[in-house]
Amino acid sequence: MISRRVLLLTAAIAVIGANSLALSPIAATVAASFPGRSAADVVTAAALYGLATACSALLLASLSDRIGAERALTRALLVLSASLGAAALSPALWMLIVAQALAGLAAGVALPAIYTLTAQVAEKGRESQTLSFVLTGWTLSLVVGVGLAALLADLLHWRAVFSLLALAAVGLALGISRCHDWGMRTVGEAPSSTLKALRIPGIHSLLLNVAAYMTAFYGLYTYLGPHLGEVLQLPTSFAGLAIAVYGLGFGAAAPLGRLVDRYGANAAACTTFAGLMLVYLGLMAAAALPLVMLALCLAWGVANHLGLNLLMRQLAEIDPVQRGAIMGLYSAITYLCVFVGALLYRPIFTHFGFAACAWASAMLVLPALGWALGQWRRKQAELRCHSEHDKSAKEV
Repeated sequence: MISRRVLLLTAAIAVIGANSLALSPIAATVAASFPGRSAADVVTAAALYGLATACSALLLASLSDRIGAERALTRALLVLSASLGAAALSPALWMLIVAQALAGLAAGVALPAIYTLTAQVAEKGRESQTLSFVLTGWTLSLVVGVGLAALLADLLHWRAVFSLLALAAVGLALGISRCHDWGMRTVGEAPSSTLKALRIPGIHSLLLNVAAYMTAFYGLYTYLGPHLGEVLQLPTSFAGLAIAVYGLGFGAAAPLGRLVDRYGANAAACTTFAGLMLVYLGLMAAAALPLVMLALCLAWGVANHLGLNLLMRQLAEIDPVQRGAIMGLYSAITYLCVFVGALLYRPIFTHFGFAACAWASAMLVLPALGWALGQWRRKQAELRCHSEHDKSAKEV
């Protein structure tokens, strides 16, 4: 049975994700409230939100290690609520932009705290299953949050979107503050900054895998819509359907987390990263076949969910004392890759097309697959060593 704490963490992810994704589809409606402004001007707020989130995760996430992840999350949600309330009341575009930047600072603290608490509350042997459930908050924000935001903007006003999200953030802050059983937190010397966590042995290879993995996803995701709309001349609704199918696949993968717990993270990582490479290569081959691409988007969502689960689990377990700081690095890299992926893939898409972008994504997953194979071989070698040692002991 899913605990109340896990449900609260999932809902917190959904609210944060909804705010980060909602502005794009309602940008034109928002711009109409500010004379002389365009939808492109409004999207600036979303860009600054992402940049503020990355900076905050890099510099402030270690608060989770100092004051406790549950306190850091509660305070971050209260700041998020205040900023969203300011966004709803913005009389001018500049205030909306400032409010979204403040929301990004709050999100940069909240997301690492959520991932830290997920590791704390997960039952032994069910770590991946619990993390998978919490990650479905991103599916809720993508499939439900974005659609609800567009509906509220049409039926009421775009200000109602941010008002509702502000109320939800306050409710979650109260719910989290009233939950006192957040598991045992490892006590130790907290890092003075997130950058200090970079000294942890073995973290560099993991973070490089995260950077390559996220660049592969965001780079291809950014140009999926332009490929379907401009190159294949399909209606906008088809691009929206492809994104929704991806989101459904991401959410449908949640129950598979128990398989990771059952068969081990190393074997699951090899299978998952190899499968994701095949999905990217399939998208390359089917770049001119819209219906095949739609089916592959479902598989893309499933494989991407499992891959994220495995990378985040490895990061969470590498040093529990500095877990908040480590998750801050993860969140910072994730949001920076939104910009890096779009920037690096633009010349590839412009000169060589979507198929070349998909091939580049497959190649960027290769380091993660190589790392997973190395971990699996090391584990097998350890098992053989223990087996031979036990055999020798019995013979003696």
